[in-house]
Amino acid sequence: MSQTAAYPDDPRIHVDADHLLKLGPKSRAISLLPRQPARSILNGRHASRLRGRGLNFEELRNYLPGDDIRTIDWKVTARTGEPHVRVYTEERDRPALLLVDQRVSMFFGTQVYMKSVIAAEAAAISAHRVLGQGDRIGGIVFGDSDVAEHRPQRRPAALTRFLSSVGALNSNLRATLRDEPTVALNDMLKQAARITHTNTLVCVFSDFDGLNKVSEKLLCRLSASNDLILFNISDPSSRELAPNLRLTVSDGDRQIELDSSDPDLSHRIRTALEDRLAQLQTWSRRYGFPVVPLTTAEPTLDQLLKLFGHPGGRR
Repeated sequence: MSQTAAYPDDPRIHVDADHLLKLGPKSRAISLLPRQPARSILNGRHASRLRGRGLNFEELRNYLPGDDIRTIDWKVTARTGEPHVRVYTEERDRPALLLVDQRVSMFFGTQVYMKSVIAAEAAAISAHRVLGQGDRIGGIVFGDSDVAEHRPQRRPAALTRFLSSVGALNSNLRATLRDEPTVALNDMLKQAARITHTNTLVCVFSDFDGLNKVSEKLLCRLSASNDLILFNISDPSSRELAPNLRLTVSDGDRQIELDSSDPDLSHRIRTALEDRLAQLQTWSRRYGFPVVPLTTAEPTLDQLLKLFGHPGGRR
């Protein structure tokens, strides 16, 4: 009997829209705004600070006592002979686009949760927070053959539709899926680049299966004029397979046996996964976007609280 058949309602394996909607109150301690707690991963040495909402030009007027001299328009001042300042107002809101990976490669976990569940919950907590801080929420939820696109909107109904798509694709995941994969990670990054223009918060929740040189160009493009955050979902087995562990891995048609007692096999699996993370970290330093590491071994909220520097996170 498969694990999913034995535990059809186990939230460690599958989550639905109702479960994701109930995460709203738990999201309030998380912030995706520029001001972060001192110990937040977004304040890390290599992480760029979030730019937050942009500024809209409102008017050009005469300088008044108390105005910030940095806002003086020197060209106009020189032309008119009187000091003038440029007045800006902060944008009322900004768009956020959340990419949520629910491909069959995410339907894996050797500890407590499936990677697909951690991605779904982390995206839901972030989506609740985005709407709660007054910004527009949208996203792209993708499986191996299905894609649900939601353009950013500032309405509770937009959040509900987005989480419904996340829950639907998560609930459909099975180890016996037989569909030939037609959706690649780079396809979704290209789609995100088409939707976003500037000053968008772009969050990607994935194990980044399929990462390659094309991905680098797309991530560079997304981060150039937007706030990009990558949430890398991994399983502890990516660091070290348990000794004498036998795993049966299947794509629905083919099946292979993995024996962790084989040192060559364990080394090759570990190296492949470590190389993927190393590549993400290299690009993080090169292009200035943060990588937030999440694991299947701990509850999603506890991890986010800890990573974002809140005392409520368990250590």
